[in-house]
Amino acid sequence: MSTQGSPVDPKTGRLLDLTAAAVLGDWEWLVELRKQAPAGEPDRAWRETLLQCHLFGGYPRVVEAFETLNRHGGMGAVPAEESEAAGDLARGRQLFETIYADLAPDVEQRLDSFHPDFARWISEHAYGRVLSRPGLEPRIRELCAVVALTVTGQARQLASHVRGAVRLGSDRETLQAVLSRVEAHTPPEAMERARACVEQFGR
Repeated sequence: MSTQGSPVDPKTGRLLDLTAAAVLGDWEWLVELRKQAPAGEPDRAWRETLLQCHLFGGYPRVVEAFETLNRHGGMGAVPAEESEAAGDLARGRQLFETIYADLAPDVEQRLDSFHPDFARWISEHAYGRVLSRPGLEPRIRELCAVVALTVTGQARQLASHVRGAVRLGSDRETLQAVLSRVEAHTPPEAMERARACVEQFGR
């Protein structure tokens, strides 16, 4: 897709494409992305993007994505300072509250009603260890989440992350450009729901 005049810069566009290819399991697309990577990429931003894809596409897809990329040039060396095993619960909590704002207590209560351990996993793992990691700014992480939820047709969660992207600095024009980037990889009904979601919550 041409990015001329798009509010999505080329590097971010590549990370959005990487997200979509990984969560969909589109290995041909993934290989093409790796072949077209400019000098200096893949870099940490690529690795961070792929690491967080397990939250949306599952571990098996991300394992296969890493395997595929390793067969076609790899993802670059991982320096020791990039590994953060413990995470940061306070940092994750702050991000959660930024994304959900006044709805944060209701979201937590809803997750806890499903299963207390599930709520804890969301708080400690998804936010404390993954989405709040350094190496990729939160605004870009949220745009990647929007892509993942769009191409997989997860409308309810998409609404939350569209609002989160706006709270982290994105606007409706950017969100519409993000959707356009993955339109060819999204069922028409899912794309229609995603565009309506951005119109409703992307302001």
